[in-house]
Amino acid sequence: MSTTRELFNVRTPPDALQALLGALPRSSASEVVATADALDRVVAQDISAPGELPTFRRSTMDGFAVRATDTFGATEGLPAYLEVSGEVFMGHAPEASLATAQCARIATGGMLPDGADAVVMVEQTQQVGPTTIEVLRAVAAGENVVQPGEDVHLGDPILSRGHRLRAQDLGGLMALGITSVPVSPRLRVAIISGGDELVSPDSEPGPGQIRDINSYTLSALIRRDGHEPCLAGVLPDEFEALQVAAQRALAESDLVILSAGSSVSTRDMTAQVVDSLGQPGVLIHGVSLKPGKPTILGVCSGKPVFGLPGNPVSCMVTYDLFVAPTLAHLSGATAVPRRTVTARLSRNIASATGREDYVQVRLEQGEDGGLEAIPVFGKSNLIFTLIRADGMLKVPLDVGGLTAGASVEVVLF
Repeated sequence: MSTTRELFNVRTPPDALQALLGALPRSSASEVVATADALDRVVAQDISAPGELPTFRRSTMDGFAVRATDTFGATEGLPAYLEVSGEVFMGHAPEASLATAQCARIATGGMLPDGADAVVMVEQTQQVGPTTIEVLRAVAAGENVVQPGEDVHLGDPILSRGHRLRAQDLGGLMALGITSVPVSPRLRVAIISGGDELVSPDSEPGPGQIRDINSYTLSALIRRDGHEPCLAGVLPDEFEALQVAAQRALAESDLVILSAGSSVSTRDMTAQVVDSLGQPGVLIHGVSLKPGKPTILGVCSGKPVFGLPGNPVSCMVTYDLFVAPTLAHLSGATAVPRRTVTARLSRNIASATGREDYVQVRLEQGEDGGLEAIPVFGKSNLIFTLIRADGMLKVPLDVGGLTAGASVEVVLF
């Protein structure tokens, strides 16, 4: 079937992605890496707490460790008088327990001595002698104190399989003494750029030629998502050259991207190359999407293969819609890492029903202090359309456009 006819039988982006992911297995592979090096890696198995956190009663304030009953009824007009029996030094256990009407000086994070069950903030005390303070406010048992296991109990689930590790997650693991963590391996993603018009960025383009953009934008996106890009170079629009490069890439990588030109003949050639790599071949050829309608999604010998449009804007949009979720699926991630903000649309955006439109926007602070999304219009072969934008917004399939003033969700670049 020709590309021209196939593109009349397009699938919606959600349907296309579902068809692709449904044909791919989730990997159960894992590797163990140092927790210190695991930022943005995907947890490969559920992790439970090997102990309690904290392991001792800790003060949350600078002040005095006290027996709460000794402060009962204390006010500024009628303070409670306590004897300062000593000081708790950081990193050490208290040397003595508290008796009635005694207290101990303590810093934030210090270990409460035996007999103490609360901490009075230093601001709510007053020194009245070398070893005596006035307590100007009563405290309840447990006030300004973190109890053992209050943060985490032994055996508590702390991180689930598929969770992408953040800075705070690494800190929590280290606090529990977990210095290595099982994660999904980074995936190797081969990038093949095809086009007679393409030259290397360090070359001077001749008449009708342009420098290769997509190899480098795709590489950056792949690294952003935690995986390893492998550039196969720029190839001419020749079936045999593309097929040989794609076969080698499929054997050596976990996922293959072919970024080809926009002509109908080139799209036909990319689909033929994908079909030649293994069964089932092309699953989707054409998506109800702008930009990015001629996108090709395939599976060859159990590995995903993509034919992305050659235009830079279309290429980046379709990467985010199809390649990024596929990488997350293959690595067992529960969600694609994306940052979004809500903004108010500055002007009307027209759209045709029956397709998803993705529009680049610039974000500025509005007069009311909120964010304003200003559309950045341009053709899909203009890379600086993306450079001038902060993110993109979606016009849904069944909506004939968006009106100025509407609240929109912007996916940040």
